[in-house]
Amino acid sequence: MKKIALCPGTYDPITEGHRDVITRCSKIFNKVIVAVSNNTRKKSLFSIGRRVRYVERVLKELKNTEVTSFEGLLVDIAKIHNAKVIVKGLRAISDFEYEFQMAQINKKLNPELETMFLVTNPKFAYLSSSAVKEVARYNGCITGLVPEEIEKDIILSFKKSNFNLI
Repeated sequence: MKKIALCPGTYDPITEGHRDVITRCSKIFNKVIVAVSNNTRKKSLFSIGRRVRYVERVLKELKNTEVTSFEGLLVDIAKIHNAKVIVKGLRAISDFEYEFQMAQINKKLNPELETMFLVTNPKFAYLSSSAVKEVARYNGCITGLVPEEIEKDIILSFKKSNFNLI
């Protein structure tokens, strides 16, 4: 039986911390579904299509990963892809509190679905998509924060006057 994991997130944009967690996850599971969320509670800077394309470019070398987008409940996308585990990266205690609540809700909705937490590599513990956007917005250096494959695209995006076209 194939072990399939789901790595959900908004990935707005994908960071080196995200890539690290997904890469480590790909060494544990036979297949990893990277599910890019169209979370209506969050105002994303990049369109869902752009975020999916960025993730696909960054992960193209990981042959056992697949990228998809979704809106709605994690338990539903997990069922569609026959994933038995949701994998989340944790940077800090504050991440754990939120993710623990979500794991409990998901367990109630689907008792067969497990949640696994991977502790972030210490060199990425400070890193978030929000921090990347803030640095990029003010023309700061994002080298090492985001994958090289998309760094120039992100920088160029902030030079455009109408971000809605992204």
